[in-house]
Amino acid sequence: MDWNRWYSLKSYLRSSLWTVPFIAVAIDAVVKPVSEMVGRWMIRQGTLDPKTGFLGLSMTGARSLLGDIVSADLAFLVFTFGSLLVAIQVAGGQYTPRIIATTLLRDNIIRGISGLFVFTLLFANRTESWMGENEVHQLQVFITALFGFASLVAFLFLIDYAAKFLRPVSLVARVGEQGIAVIDSVYPAATKGVTIQPECDPKRGAPDRIVHQRGKSGIVLALNLEMLVAKARRADIVIEFVPQVGDFVAVGEPLFYLYGNAGAINEKRLLTFVAFGTERTMEQDPMFAFRILVDIALKALSAAINDPTTAVLALDQLHRLLRIVGKRSLHIEEIEDRSGQVRVILRTPNWEDFVHISFREIRQYGAGSIQIARRLRSAIENLIQTLPEHRHDALRIELTLLDRTITSTHPFPEDLALARVPDSQGLGGSAGLTANN
Repeated sequence: MDWNRWYSLKSYLRSSLWTVPFIAVAIDAVVKPVSEMVGRWMIRQGTLDPKTGFLGLSMTGARSLLGDIVSADLAFLVFTFGSLLVAIQVAGGQYTPRIIATTLLRDNIIRGISGLFVFTLLFANRTESWMGENEVHQLQVFITALFGFASLVAFLFLIDYAAKFLRPVSLVARVGEQGIAVIDSVYPAATKGVTIQPECDPKRGAPDRIVHQRGKSGIVLALNLEMLVAKARRADIVIEFVPQVGDFVAVGEPLFYLYGNAGAINEKRLLTFVAFGTERTMEQDPMFAFRILVDIALKALSAAINDPTTAVLALDQLHRLLRIVGKRSLHIEEIEDRSGQVRVILRTPNWEDFVHISFREIRQYGAGSIQIARRLRSAIENLIQTLPEHRHDALRIELTLLDRTITSTHPFPEDLALARVPDSQGLGGSAGLTANN
């Protein structure tokens, strides 16, 4: 299987809720016969009484217990999937649709508990149906009782977990953690100061060959950088990837620029190192976490929802991510092989891109809220104080724009003075601070 197809399949399975219950069906098909063999062996060894077993249940009691467990797990499954559908609708409408595939459907706790319900349901049903008129499968009944109790505990835990998981603070924190992981993988090196790199290396000149997108249009999800570097090293060329991860590429648009012995590259093979999809994912897209958080803030600031406190929670995570990004080296990334020779060029977002996506739209939609204006100022001023000097220009521009916006938004001097006070809580956390007049 080509790498891009394998990546798309892996991404689909990670964001699909049915995969873990399907695995539970396969596990049940293996565990059930094994448990029967063990049960018969224990009876032959005399360690298991075939009439009373571990629970001392008669045929009537065993069938009643198994029927109750089947009914309970079926109810648990219906409730879980029904509630999940409602949660998806609420999250998509109140926060952002982009949080569904990246957060809700990839939660392993929800998927694992669903798998437990399916396994217990199948195990109990098969145990009940395979019991004869005079034979109680004592070990299987005991195992079913254990999993039935575990299902009850898991169901109660799931209710509590889902209620906490769907809170705005939990969702934005989850997106923030995912964003940090992507930043660490895409920008591993610390910043060394201002680095100005030309868009095109004059020594390299015009590309010797241009590889265009074939097949279907789509969004760039990820690249197999290791294979691209190996391919370029073997052919002794430089491969430049034209779009950024997260860009939409239409059929016929340039995808690769090849410099050097371009004829040695198999174009079809090269295209298999790029994974396309219909929706952006987190794995190699450092900007996507910012986009999700900003969308949550904008939805919270809309007239339909009007929840600036949720927007402040999103700004908390944006502030956190910007502080990490600002300390990393951001540049047109030139990836070298083991000999130190540049083989692949991959463009990534620069500092201004991160600053613009974090502040511009939220300022435009939310500067009329004193809470948002104060939280924006607190974040910007804190970043100016904590980040290196070469990161300050873009932040000072945002601070100037914030001042101009709140001046035009708040006609009363008392509101204007209050809006100019930096506050990490939006409102209520500015003790000891004075307005910046």
